[in-house]
Amino acid sequence: MPKKLVLHFPPHLIDQPITYRLIKDFGLVVNILRARITPREWGRMVVELTEDGGRWQDAMDFLAEAGVGVEPLAREVLRHEERCIHCTACVAPCPTKALDVPDRYLMEVAFDQDRCIACEICQKVCPYQAMEILFD
Repeated sequence: MPKKLVLHFPPHLIDQPITYRLIKDFGLVVNILRARITPREWGRMVVELTEDGGRWQDAMDFLAEAGVGVEPLAREVLRHEERCIHCTACVAPCPTKALDVPDRYLMEVAFDQDRCIACEICQKVCPYQAMEILFD
């Protein structure tokens, strides 16, 4: 089962082959969903990691020892239900259909955290700031 994580890289690790090591040394399948890596600044990657006969805990220990922060993506994406008026402005631009209207009779926007890749499009188009991405 893939796990969506946010990896936070300190500036001194930006040029290190961290994702390569996750693949080669620990047997993980790495799908990079989003990345922001800039020299001399903290970097951030949203990844989907799948254990393919790999060593998950060894990989997590490696990241911790290297100084890479690891957070579940779910902690970084928030939907403020009290702000949402179900205007559906976010539905069409959502590339993964994490925001959708499953029941056209009710016309209520539903949020599927498992489909979300934290692309921030919903945050930009929502006139009520109902979606919040907690990235730097």
